[in-house]
Formats: sequence, structure tokens, C-alpha cells
Amino acid sequence: MIKIKKVNTKKELKLFIQFYYDLYRDNDCAVPYLYSDEMATLRRDKNPSFECCDADYFLAYKDGQVVGRVAAIINRRANERWNCRQVRFGWFDFIDDPEVSEALLKTVEEWGRQRGMNEIAGPLGFIDTDREGMLVEGFDQLSTMYINYNYPYYPKHMERLAGFKKDNDYLESKVKVPEVVPEKFAKVTEMVRKRYGLRVHKFTRKELIDEGWGHEVFRLLNATYKDLYGFSELSDSQVNKLVNDYIKIADLNLVTAIMDGDKMVGFGITFPSFSRALQKTRDGRFLPFGWWHLLKILKWHKTPIVDLLLIGVLPEYRAKGANALIFDDLIRWFQRYGFEWAETGPQMETNEGVLSQWQYLEATIHRRHRCYRKSISNQ
Repeated sequence: MIKIKKVNTKKELKLFIQFYYDLYRDNDCAVPYLYSDEMATLRRDKNPSFECCDADYFLAYKDGQVVGRVAAIINRRANERWNCRQVRFGWFDFIDDPEVSEALLKTVEEWGRQRGMNEIAGPLGFIDTDREGMLVEGFDQLSTMYINYNYPYYPKHMERLAGFKKDNDYLESKVKVPEVVPEKFAKVTEMVRKRYGLRVHKFTRKELIDEGWGHEVFRLLNATYKDLYGFSELSDSQVNKLVNDYIKIADLNLVTAIMDGDKMVGFGITFPSFSRALQKTRDGRFLPFGWWHLLKILKWHKTPIVDLLLIGVLPEYRAKGANALIFDDLIRWFQRYGFEWAETGPQMETNEGVLSQWQYLEATIHRRHRCYRKSISNQ
């Protein structure tokens, strides 16, 4: 018999977070998420997303043991943007027992129905910068700290559940860092500079933090991501958190802005991969020695992989080739740091413009994540 219990206490929230580490402890492809990040994201007093979201978390028990977890989330801002009444499910993990996965999703459905929702979708987070999608291809590939990893039985459970259909797929590519910047990028870069006067700018920490350019990056993200699946506009407090989480610790050589005069029209934020370093931590914790493994990556780039975390270019500048300026600059820094491979973030399979930008590089699609949706209005 499966018992579902709502998370009400800090102790139960710790159990909710710990379940993932226990479930994937011996998996060489799964990457432990930073424990402090998980706690900050899930706590109402720490995550500014709660100004536009409602959420509850649930644990599944069998024979007195935790065997699954799920978050039920309503993003009111996203529902208004997309004119829907949708409850999201996220942080969805479970043992290979169909009764567990079904009980967890039924709990989210009922939770959403009681609040006037008529559809359920996920896996999704609070906002677009949270992890999205269920892994359906690429189970043998090393994951990253920015995406979901799950066992192959997860999508099999979804396929057997009545009513759930594919809603959106994300693709992720592994891109070989070339020894020489591709001639196509070099030519387009030179043309864009001469014809449109666009230029690469490397921000200082002072510009990003004290002069507000870090906030401008995420305001630009609002403009460039506004039509993407499930996106909800970031508020000032959410932007503040993202600046603190990413900009303050980023290697600014790996952050590139494209400027048209004094106007930022594009950006690229990349980080050295923390995947193997996180696997050496104790469940994503800094102590006792996790900080050292992470510091070696952050400070000395002791990894062959770089993660292409966020890239955005205003629509009117994509056709002008602004993306080429970003890659032309970043590739040169990747070469200097000795990175061998770049990992793209999730990209919608229908976004042909974004996917086509890898055609001049040696790139392989090696993972696919899927979001599912189901109507719950008449049940």
C-alpha cells in the first residue's frame, strides 16, 4: 500500500531532497545537485518565485520507507501568459514501482483540480531556469547540474499512465571545441562588425554587479525567451537571485555580450562543467571536502567540458549574425582553457533556427528530455 504525505516540516523537506541522492548514489551518469541550491529553491522564504507560484511537495511511503517524491506547482504568471489553467509536476522521482509513480501524479492532479486547474504538465520547475523535462534518450551520457537525470524506467511509467501525451521535447548536443575557429564563423563575424557595427564586450564584475548590467542580461533573457515553451517573465527579485547565483561567481572570460552601440543585444553565459566534481561531493554538499572539488573547476577549469548555460540574442539581431560573434569569442576562450567539448542546454526540437547554429561544428544530439501533458478537467 502506497501512502502519500505532504511535506510540512523542515525535516520532511530534507527527506524530500535526500531521496534523489539515495536513489542515484551508484549511478555514474547522474549528477548530484548542489544541496544548498535545492534547499534554497524549495523553501518559500528563499525562492522569489513564490511571489507568482503556489506549491506543495509530497513524499510517497511504502512499508515505512520513502519510495518517491513530487512537487505540485502552479505558476500563475505563466498560466496568464499562456492562457491556461495548468498545474505543473516537478522534482518527480520514484522507485521502479508503477503504483508509486501513479499515486504521486494522481496527488498532483487532485491538488491542481482543487485549485481550479484543468491540465497537468511536466516535469517542470517554478520558472524556465529550473530543470525541465524527463530524460527519454541518452541514459548512458554524463548529465549536468542544470538538467534532470532519471532512470530509463521513468518514461515507461509515463507511457502506461492513461491520458499523458508528449507536449514538448528538448534536445541537448555535445559539441567538439574546434582547434581553429570555423571559417564560416570568422567570415560572418567580420561581416557583422563592418556592416552593422556590432561588437563583443567583456564585462567587468563592477559593470555587472554595481552598474546593473547583470540585471540587463536577464531582462534581455525575458525578451529573447518570451515565446518559448512554458516561459514566464522574470521579476526583479527573481533576476536578483539569478545574478547572485550565476553572475557573481562566473569566470567573466566565459561570459560574452554583444553590443550595438550602448545597447546589449545578445549574451552568452558559460561555465566549466561541475559534473564530475559534484559526483565527488557528499550528496552535493560543500563539506567536508566538496568545496575543494568545486573550487578546482571554478578557479582552475580542471575539466574537459564547458556548459553552454544561457545564450540569448534579440530576434532582430539573429538574422544579422550576432550569434556568430558570441561563438567566435567563446570558442577562442574555450581553446585557451583547454576545453575539449561543450554541452548545450536544452533546446526545443521545433526551434530550427537555434539547432541549425551547430551545423558548422562537430555536434551530436546525445540527450532528449520530454514534457508530458494531460487534461484533468472532466475527472
